[in-house]
Amino acid sequence: MWKLAVGFVVFAAISLFAIMKAGDSVDMSGEKHGADAVTVPAAESK
Repeated sequence: MWKLAVGFVVFAAISLFAIMKAGDSVDMSGEKHGADAVTVPAAESK
């Protein structure tokens, strides 16, 4: 039982570390469909 608790604490610490390092660039909204999924390349300037 104590191994489960230690595993949870380790996993939570790693997760929090990753979230703190990524800052606000983490997208937690899940899968994108429709217009949200479209990425348009930047227009080339001549």
